[in-house]
Amino acid sequence: QVQLVESGGGLVQAGGSLRLSCAASGRAFSTYAMAWFRQAPGKERDFVARISWNGGSTNYADSVKGRFTISRDNAKNTVWLQMNGLKPEDTAVYYCARRIRNTSGFSPGEYDYWGQGTQVTVSS
Repeated sequence: QVQLVESGGGLVQAGGSLRLSCAASGRAFSTYAMAWFRQAPGKERDFVARISWNGGSTNYADSVKGRFTISRDNAKNTVWLQMNGLKPEDTAVYYCARRIRNTSGFSPGEYDYWGQGTQVTVSS
């Protein structure tokens, strides 16, 4: 069974930084692509960033490109999201997720395991 546990969220002023972590349990973590999504109140869950199984390929939503960085360490079964230059519009619950094989990986429906989420609040 796969479990994903996010941490690192919190309250930060605009322009600040946070580093989110996603610790994975279960086998074969290193063979799956992973991603971060976020969901603001009353809105749909949106793609933020994804990373290939070996970390060699990453993709970002246009809204976070140049500010956020996704990374992973397969030896530690962990994925991170470094968030710099935070804006109030980045306020949301952030989720990590494991991608279903052979999918493009931009839609929530293409992910089979999710963490419980961690709240990020950016004040202006």
